[in-house]
Amino acid sequence: MTAKGIQPVCNFQQVFEYTYLFGAFSPVTRDQFLLIMPYCIGETFQIFLNQFSEQNKKKYKIIVLDNGAFHKAKKLEIPDNIVLLFLPPYSPELNPAEKMWHHIKRKFTNKHFTNLKVISLFFTETINLLTPDKIKSICSFEYISLGDF
Repeated sequence: MTAKGIQPVCNFQQVFEYTYLFGAFSPVTRDQFLLIMPYCIGETFQIFLNQFSEQNKKKYKIIVLDNGAFHKAKKLEIPDNIVLLFLPPYSPELNPAEKMWHHIKRKFTNKHFTNLKVISLFFTETINLLTPDKIKSICSFEYISLGDF
């Protein structure tokens, strides 16, 4: 006689909730601009662009982007003080912001968050720790000499 395990059958519904962090980081000026958004779509990217444009209105801003569909939404209206610079496909390593996302994701890994509010608080605390020198050290590339601005 052998023992056989019994596997109970039960209903289970897995629920996923999402939040998205939109951001721009400058290894030159060491500035940052971030928004936590509920969706990653053209409409929320437009909100990001509009609010980023309003920050230091007189500054001309170049945003380096991958080729995500929401970055190229047909309804986007690019503010006059912003230009979008698209990277070649499959080359995220050329984007300074990708280094920052990697930095934030490392702090996020293997942590348990009970809800989106807690995750948003974590993002806010992590972002508040980003000093201008930290932004430059994370986002800079060795092959680009940016000097001290």
